[in-house]
Amino acid sequence: MKRIFILSALLLAFLNVKAQPSTKKTFTNTKGSQYQFTVVKHLDATPVKNQNRTGTCWSFSGMSFLESELMRKGKGKYNLSEMWIARNAYLGKAKNYLLMDGHLNFGEGGEFHDIPWVAKHYGLVPEYAYPGKAYGGSKHNHAELQAVLSNMLKALKNKPQNGRLTKSWKKAYTEVVDAYLGEVPDNTEDFTFKIDGKTYTPKSFAKHLDLNMDDYVELTSFTHHPYYKAYTMELPDNWQLHQAYNIPLDELMTVADKAITKGYTFAWGADVSEPGFSHRKGLAIVPEDPRTVKDKKSKKLFFEENGEKIPNAFYQPVKEKWVTPAERQEAYENGSTTDDHGMHIVGIVKDQKGTKYFVVKNSWGTKYNDLNGYFLASYPYFRYKTIDIFVHKDALPKDLKKKLNIK
Repeated sequence: MKRIFILSALLLAFLNVKAQPSTKKTFTNTKGSQYQFTVVKHLDATPVKNQNRTGTCWSFSGMSFLESELMRKGKGKYNLSEMWIARNAYLGKAKNYLLMDGHLNFGEGGEFHDIPWVAKHYGLVPEYAYPGKAYGGSKHNHAELQAVLSNMLKALKNKPQNGRLTKSWKKAYTEVVDAYLGEVPDNTEDFTFKIDGKTYTPKSFAKHLDLNMDDYVELTSFTHHPYYKAYTMELPDNWQLHQAYNIPLDELMTVADKAITKGYTFAWGADVSEPGFSHRKGLAIVPEDPRTVKDKKSKKLFFEENGEKIPNAFYQPVKEKWVTPAERQEAYENGSTTDDHGMHIVGIVKDQKGTKYFVVKNSWGTKYNDLNGYFLASYPYFRYKTIDIFVHKDALPKDLKKKLNIK
């Protein structure tokens, strides 16, 4: 998506080695920037991957999150297959789409809760066992697959054969998915692979990993539903009509901050279409003065406007907007905040002015910015543009778990 790569030894240490909060070393977001970031907390994560030309960020970020969970629990470092998740989600989406006569979004997108659904129904597999590139090439690209599947379902929803679906549609549809992503036996338990000399099926491997999918919860914060209750998120990719817990914005911020502090990473769904978001510059910010982010390509420290020098917020810290729940709600309802992208948050840093940022592991490869595929999202940006987070329930404060009736 974006292309530039300069990696210093300091950034390599920051991004790939667990840094201690007491470190006094600093780093910056991009070459020439005056930002000076200090690590507050950085948690273990697996290497950055590249979703390339697919809409499967939810799977990449969700599986990255589970890989960090395995390391947190002392189970070692795993490389789990994102395409196994996508493959089986495609089957679930198609069934729901047809059951609802096409009155449901069908696409490559998904939500974090799709991963537990796949894990429970189909298990999990390592990357080597299901790379999901049967169509050839070294990079993921689902353009043709999505075109074929969507047109297939559009035809099927009209039930062209005597007003009913035949018994063959599911087999035909599944074979198309597998032709592109990789063949899987009708009984997925006949799909086997080896790790350290031991043979596993998808479900026995999921059991071996010992991740209880019921331990993970989805949290959001919007004012059009009661707080401390679960509601069905009105998101196009929520094909399961899954419910998330709705909590006050300040509490969502506290959960996110304390989760990292306590050693829990989490998956993050958010809008990344804001002028203050630039993966290339390694920042997601929401300045009070929108003129400070008017040109993402500029490498200047200041913009000139009517004789006034305006700081370039991608190269030097500026005052950010502190968004209220009402402003956040308005952005969601007017469509300027949308469910754009799924990512994985693995740490916290602060700049020289004391502003905190979450360390975000992205899935756009490592060659597109100076932070080795990561970027930094300021707390104000997170507060404004978060759709939801997906986190282990033990990361929640005890009083919040009680309010949500989470055991």
